[in-house]
Amino acid sequence: MARFLMRLMYDGTGFRGWQVQCAGRSIQGDLISAFHQIGVRHPGVTGAGRTDAGVHALAHFAHFDYRGKMSPRQLMLALNNKLGQDLMITGIWAVADDFHARYQAMARSYVYLLARVQTPLNRLHTGFMPRRDIGVPSLSRLAEVLLGSHDFSSLSRDNPLVPNHICDIQRLEISEERGIIRFDLTADRFLHNMVRRIVGTLVNLDHGGLGPDVLQAILDEANPRQKLVTTAPAQGLYLTGVRYPNLQLDESAPTDELLYFLR
Repeated sequence: MARFLMRLMYDGTGFRGWQVQCAGRSIQGDLISAFHQIGVRHPGVTGAGRTDAGVHALAHFAHFDYRGKMSPRQLMLALNNKLGQDLMITGIWAVADDFHARYQAMARSYVYLLARVQTPLNRLHTGFMPRRDIGVPSLSRLAEVLLGSHDFSSLSRDNPLVPNHICDIQRLEISEERGIIRFDLTADRFLHNMVRRIVGTLVNLDHGGLGPDVLQAILDEANPRQKLVTTAPAQGLYLTGVRYPNLQLDESAPTDELLYFLR
């Protein structure tokens, strides 16, 4: 039995999230089904993290175990032949037997796309928060408060199974192109709903004319039920990368084509 790492791209619209569900499609469930169809019964597919319903990915990662004769490329082609058009494996690599896609990840990156105008064509792939008077310079000033290591209890969903709420945000950049405001975030780890709550709260505070001192107070309060905290819609969120120590991967998969469908 050998362990492998795979990179995934998917449109999250038709899925109820990463994890296998009692009802409805999941990314993990579709992958396990594809393995079963090619004769692999217990692959042990383990993701780098759990994305929610409606969230997309350009570069999610998962490890699995495989005993067989197919090469990584043959395995990728065989599995993709069994997957739907909204889920694709874009790379498979052999890794150490003790490798773990979730626990050995040292950084994760997300992009959030927020549309100023919602249309029938962008509604499933961008977030939209109506009646928001916001601008990139003021959003960026607010975002500076979040850089570095903080307790992000106020900006995540309460989960008693995760007692540590300290995260180190290494990058939080905001830009705008053709009516789409783009939030680029990288951190050592993210809590449940953290990216969506960061985006929603930045938008909520900027729209209300509230400054960095208010955001700092929200952080200091460490209260997941803080009333100024707002969760942005799932449709605008993309997992764009996971970084592992001492692991060099082919970077040929698209990682920055988030606006292609709007051009």
